[in-house]
Amino acid sequence: MYARRRRVYFVLMGGCIFLFVSAWTFVRLFSVEAAVALCVVAMVIPPVAAMIANRRGPEDRWWDDPSGDPKSDEWWDELDGKRSHED
Repeated sequence: MYARRRRVYFVLMGGCIFLFVSAWTFVRLFSVEAAVALCVVAMVIPPVAAMIANRRGPEDRWWDDPSGDPKSDEWWDELDGKRSHED
């Protein structure tokens, strides 16, 4: 799941770069308005890409979700500082 989100992120960011570069390299020669429109579209892509890359997957562990394994939950609680490690 993580690899798919990462791949989608890089495709979106590659499309963003492509839009910016093509807008001011080729499209501006034909229409400045179209180049500006491409840049506006490209401006919206990075936040969308970040939301896609950071969304929660069904198998992702989050800090407030117990896994069901007591040993693992104890370890995560200690790591998160919820419970101090007692020697």
